[in-house]
Amino acid sequence: MFLEKIKSPGLAHLSYIIGANGLAAVIDPRRDVEIYEEIAAANNVRINCVFETHRNEDLVSGASLLADRTGANVYHGPNAAGEVRYAETVRDGQEMQLGDLRLKVMETPGHTDDSISIAVYDDASGKDAVAVFTGDALFIGDVGRTDFYPERAEEVAGLLYDSLQYMLGLGDQTILLPAHGAGSVCGSGMADREFSTLGHERQNNPRLQIADRDGFIKAKVAEHHYQPPYFRLMEQLNLSGTEPMHPEPVALNVEDIKSLGDQIARVDVRSAEAYAAAHLPDSLCVPEDMIPAFAGWLIEPEQRLVLIAENADQAWQAARHLGRIGFDNIEGYLVGIMDWVTAGEPFGSVDFLDTASVEQRLKQQSIDWQLLDVRGLEEVEAQPMQHALHIYVGELPAKLKELDIDKAYTVMCGSGQRAAIAASILERSGYKNVNVYLGSMAAWEQQKSVA
Repeated sequence: MFLEKIKSPGLAHLSYIIGANGLAAVIDPRRDVEIYEEIAAANNVRINCVFETHRNEDLVSGASLLADRTGANVYHGPNAAGEVRYAETVRDGQEMQLGDLRLKVMETPGHTDDSISIAVYDDASGKDAVAVFTGDALFIGDVGRTDFYPERAEEVAGLLYDSLQYMLGLGDQTILLPAHGAGSVCGSGMADREFSTLGHERQNNPRLQIADRDGFIKAKVAEHHYQPPYFRLMEQLNLSGTEPMHPEPVALNVEDIKSLGDQIARVDVRSAEAYAAAHLPDSLCVPEDMIPAFAGWLIEPEQRLVLIAENADQAWQAARHLGRIGFDNIEGYLVGIMDWVTAGEPFGSVDFLDTASVEQRLKQQSIDWQLLDVRGLEEVEAQPMQHALHIYVGELPAKLKELDIDKAYTVMCGSGQRAAIAASILERSGYKNVNVYLGSMAAWEQQKSVA
């Protein structure tokens, strides 16, 4: 018997392959599915079934691709918002056997109507569940979000409460195997570890400490979550299935970039600091490790893209991040910008401000200057910044009309990374006087503690 977890960085997506006696099942596969075949081959097993715990909103499922490549059956829960055309519907209590391993379906709606969990039993050793794949219903340190059905807010929160009680009935010994870890947009309070048991979560997970159903519903309805627009694309792709990931992007030179014209979106995936020092005009700053969190807010799925990267490896990883969320139209990449600069082409830069400069400007309170805070709402509520205007970075493109284009803006976030993304949005939209508070809230809090 074996169990392996596959983590997709950035998305903090966790998928699994479990097997015994020559057979294996894959749980919630990502789009680049080759890794599951490699693990299966290394363990001398055949993948004969694939489970989706729900119709994912934040990534493209690889279930249909894996079924095509291996001949495996795909299983999905009931009540999906549309027909999952490549999957068979399973119901509560259905079982699949992998030698001595037995996988039992549990209907656990709440996060989505079609959510299922899969309890794992070892028939050769005891009768109690060994583990449970919980999808997005239960995480380590948190539970699933329930905001996808706003017109049914109380109902679906209550469904999740019932599902969690059902799941906890598997016993405290049961190992918890969720579909996401810390950093995922699917929950805000996940612990920074990827191992736990139902017993530990029962005693320590804040949401599981709410003993009564009404209190749980009230707490869930009061939560605030952001929904990137690309979520709708993911839901549609995960009904019909998807095509394989595109090949790795090709290297481009300066003349290639120029020949592509102005209809190509230039996405700078280098660090925020590298972007600020010098960047191609009208380029969007989205550091490679932040692509999963923010590209879906800022890029249209059909847009043709050119990447500006430090090297080929970074460009390829960026393309992989984009492919996992369905963004395939990548024309190629440019390594750095020195070739661009030495060719005499124009470039831009963004100034950084330190804490002392921001503090001085706040004291002056000029009507021609505004501190713009692009952190999430929960961060702002926990650590408010006086006199700052708050617009979440993902929502900034849609809210530019709220800003005076003739003002000067200093952009801040938690550390300065998201602020650089926001600065690039402003710059591309014609704002001429924009800089970034490097260090941002982390530096501000440090200065306060020293003072």
